Amino acid sequence: MAEDAYERADAQGCQPQPGMALLRLAQGRVDVATAQLGRLLAETDQTIARARVLCVAAEILLAAGDVEGARAAADELSTVATELGSPLLRAHAGLATGSVLLATGDAPAALVALRRAARGWRELGAPYEGARTRLLIADACQALADLDGARLERRAAEATFDALGAGGAASGRTTSPSAGPDLTARESEVLALVARGKTNRAIAAQLYISEKTVASHLNHIFTKLGLTSRSAATAYAFEHDLMS
Repeated sequence: MAEDAYERADAQGCQPQPGMALLRLAQGRVDVATAQLGRLLAETDQTIARARVLCVAAEILLAAGDVEGARAAADELSTVATELGSPLLRAHAGLATGSVLLATGDAPAALVALRRAARGWRELGAPYEGARTRLLIADACQALADLDGARLERRAAEATFDALGAGGAASGRTTSPSAGPDLTARESEVLALVARGKTNRAIAAQLYISEKTVASHLNHIFTKLGLTSRSAATAYAFEHDLMS
């Protein structure tokens, strides 16, 4: 179990972050992930260590609905990547910048940044990150009404995940897409709202339930569908026409 592995690493003196924050994000505990990220950014001033945190910052902050915070993190990461001349950080920065631009509705600019990131992952020989980036490229194509382009990008990502033995990671699935999920009506509502980019707080307000209940629904959804992140949930909802 990932959580046990992080606890063992911490006990042996290894830094479990920012991996632990990403784990909390995958569990739908966005508030916890955001708090951990904030603490890390506040206490980390060494350039390389901070860059490592910045590589995951935009993803967490976007999940929390903090677009401006995500933009600031992406900009800082881009600056560090340029200063250090690091191809790896440049690829991460392109991914972060593209994610922010996509979240703000600027799909054309997002495509430029994401294509740059995808090239970087190819040059680095990082197929998994490349496939994750192609999913976002698919979203950008979708936003621009290029349905064929979106389909091709998603299929390419799925093929990469399958080749890596990631079992449906392109949409976060561990089961066959034909295996219908046994979601309750409320869970389907929550999933649809997650797919629209709503935070746990916004979902709670819209459905008149507590944030704790939203988090509980998300945990059940992730378990039933074999999902590991909110972006995976969004992809699943789109593919299964659950966003209406």
